[in-house]
Amino acid sequence: MASESDDDVRNPLRVAVIGAGFGGIAAAVRLQQAGISTFTVFERSDDLGGVWNENTYPGVEVDNFAHWYSYSFRTYDWSRTHPGQQELKQYLNDTVDKFGVREHFRFGYGVTRIEWDEDAQSYWVHLSDGSTEQFEFVISAVGLFNRPRIPEWPGLDRFQGIKFHSARWEHQHDLSGKRIAVVGTGSTGVQIVNALAPVVGHLTVFQREPGWLFSKGEHVFTKEERRRLSRGLGYRWQRFKYFYREQTKGWGGKNLQPGTSQNAKAQAACERYIAKVFKDRPDLAKAVTPDYPYGGKRQVLATGFYESLLLDHVTLVPHAVERVTETGIVDAEGVTHEVDVLVMATGFEAADYLNSLEVIGRSGTSLREVWNGEPEAFLGISVPDFPNFAILYGPNTNQGNVIFGLETSVNYVVRNLKRMKRTGATSIDVRRSYFAIYNRWLQRRLAKSALATAKNYHKSESGRLVLPFPTNMGWYWVFCRLLRRWAAVDRRVEPTVVAIEKPAEGGVARSSPANRHLGSGGPDVIARFAEDNE
Repeated sequence: MASESDDDVRNPLRVAVIGAGFGGIAAAVRLQQAGISTFTVFERSDDLGGVWNENTYPGVEVDNFAHWYSYSFRTYDWSRTHPGQQELKQYLNDTVDKFGVREHFRFGYGVTRIEWDEDAQSYWVHLSDGSTEQFEFVISAVGLFNRPRIPEWPGLDRFQGIKFHSARWEHQHDLSGKRIAVVGTGSTGVQIVNALAPVVGHLTVFQREPGWLFSKGEHVFTKEERRRLSRGLGYRWQRFKYFYREQTKGWGGKNLQPGTSQNAKAQAACERYIAKVFKDRPDLAKAVTPDYPYGGKRQVLATGFYESLLLDHVTLVPHAVERVTETGIVDAEGVTHEVDVLVMATGFEAADYLNSLEVIGRSGTSLREVWNGEPEAFLGISVPDFPNFAILYGPNTNQGNVIFGLETSVNYVVRNLKRMKRTGATSIDVRRSYFAIYNRWLQRRLAKSALATAKNYHKSESGRLVLPFPTNMGWYWVFCRLLRRWAAVDRRVEPTVVAIEKPAEGGVARSSPANRHLGSGGPDVIARFAEDNE
């Protein structure tokens, strides 16, 4: 009986994984566990970690509990409830070494373009060094938060002080005693404010629009807690506890739907926190209270941010930036604020999916052209006419714990790859009917969400919600397990042309030889589910 490795030698299924963050590493581990050893993880940076490699600003840490924001297949001795950047990066490095997949990683190689070759039933993968390699399957694990949003403020280029984006922190500067401006009060901005407030001369915080904020309640684990929670039943219980809490809180998406008791309860808790901290400062209480329902923007979790705003040397400016001068910032009210350092905590181009990667499908059309500014995919993973291409953390999969969603997507993709090896299929695609019905259901559900009521990074330029999943991620897991086989179209193509050289750019969609379809039908349960869950 042939082994999986023998099968790889005779009929290799070469897989390219783009990105070495949580998603790319999960894909590498699961591929190896599935017996697929012919894979390469391309990472444009010089180290793994993704956002936890690139974001090194003071105070950076995760918003989720450590035992929940981790892989189901890798326990760890966490030092605190909400790990910081260095500990998370160490966790990822330890995971790569524990499962022996480091040899598959190629650092310093970005992927700029992939082109489907119908004759060869594979992708030509173009790398940042100008070389091209061929793979039968490509998994995008580039994530959402990889391109900083740089504001287009008039005068920004003339500012004579120090300026940088939070994701490109310049650690060579000593900020002690200086006048610092932090623009942005999302999750990143509040962490930076908490870290800088004790050491700077004066801190000016620019808030275009407030967000609903909860105290995070983070703390360092005691030795006894670490012993009890670092392995075995204690670790699993922690994961289950936070999973259960997240699923019940977000059941049916009610906590993010204005007018529901769950949404009102969450907003009331935020309002009580504001009233408690700012009981003697009604001006600040008013300034930090949003005028949109709870959930209209991403919830901010932070302990100490509101308290930092009460310090004598911290000033909250509840207005947007109008322009920048050589020595300071002018807010929307026309007031000038002189500063030495400008920190832009202005987020990322999150809704612009795959902005650094050009994907050319079966028809010769790019994915960017197909999307036309409104990204969508079946289960956030697959797009019709882009065979053998999978997206991790794709459109409308941002909800709850990111790692749970990533693992669910990875397991979906790996099961499809195992199916291809078992059946001899050379390509796998998604049915248009499933793609269309699923995305219609998504948008109908999202129309009820508070996210539709406010300006936020979850929307495309047209206003379509392209990031969030509309209900708790337990349902996403169910969809991925239930619909994978029925939604897929398998093909087995006998090539008439052997691909030897890279095809000319733009000439990737050659006439296809005869093929036979391996996958067919199945009851259209997604249509019934959509109807039953309006």
